[in-house]
Amino acid sequence: MISLKKYLDMEGRASSSDATSNETNTLLGAAVGAYRSALLSIGSSGAQACPGASSELQQNLNSLRGKLAGKVTPHLLEETQAEVEEELRQWGGRSSEYYKSKANEVKELLMVLARTAQSLGERDQRYAGQFTQFTNRLQTIANLDDLTQVRASLVAGATELKTYVDQMAQDSHQSVAQLRAEVSTYESKLKQVEELALRDSLTGLANRRNVEERIQWRIEHKQAFCMLVLDLDQFKQINDTYGHLAGDNLLKQFSEELRSNLRSSDIAGRWGGDEFIVILDCDLSGAKTQIERMRKWVFGEYTLQTGAGAAEVKVTVVASIGLAQWHAGETMQELIESADAAMYKDKQLSRQTRT
Repeated sequence: MISLKKYLDMEGRASSSDATSNETNTLLGAAVGAYRSALLSIGSSGAQACPGASSELQQNLNSLRGKLAGKVTPHLLEETQAEVEEELRQWGGRSSEYYKSKANEVKELLMVLARTAQSLGERDQRYAGQFTQFTNRLQTIANLDDLTQVRASLVAGATELKTYVDQMAQDSHQSVAQLRAEVSTYESKLKQVEELALRDSLTGLANRRNVEERIQWRIEHKQAFCMLVLDLDQFKQINDTYGHLAGDNLLKQFSEELRSNLRSSDIAGRWGGDEFIVILDCDLSGAKTQIERMRKWVFGEYTLQTGAGAAEVKVTVVASIGLAQWHAGETMQELIESADAAMYKDKQLSRQTRT
């Protein structure tokens, strides 16, 4: 910096000799360029030394380099020197705080390891003495201020802890395997119970609670869908004529046909009694196509078992259908009421047609 200032001071006095002036200007330009490169190197080295606290240093040093890109005066150099010294002082402070923070994090980790080791020792008294000694060593490490010592001790401690854990795992392998088998069994039973809780016991279709949850999910996620409500026509007459066993047999067969003629993304459920509900992931046009498919493949003649040793009977099954499309802002109850109203309207038309 002193040499740069001398060159600048000489610039004014060297006017008596053109050769001397040219040489001075050349040396001055080279010196300023070297100084600007040094500022860049300082920023890069700072980033390598402490990446977490050097972005501001690099930014400010680049700004100072920019100041030296034009005409350089002694005053500008003195000002730049002071700013560089201040930037390095602040960077040193930030770096110190950064590494203190990292050291504290390491110490906290060591304390967690110590507490974990102590807990493991308390759970298995066979290793209580070993884990007590290990815990004491970890607590000692946590009090070290030298990061190099902390790191070396931490690596050794982690290796020792792994050895203890491996020994415990080997000693208790049979118990762990048995526990896992029991957990797996209980998980399977839990899934079976959950599945049963969401299925209609007679037909195997989704029950009312299951269907309501699926509807609510679609509403909350604003997913477009349509709802069908199906009510079997003259089902009471079949029950009265052939008995409830025949009626249950019909409900099972109808449910199976309904399910097999839907797409994998659609949901069929038993709403109650002889009433069914279907959730279709499509618009009105697609829903109407599905209805036509049901009329063709689901409705029609069914053969019923009326009881042990009794003759089979054939009945023709049709259903009144109510269709409603969900609209944004509409509640589940409002949608169900719309589909119900459409179903009753269809039933009235069917009765008028029969008469």
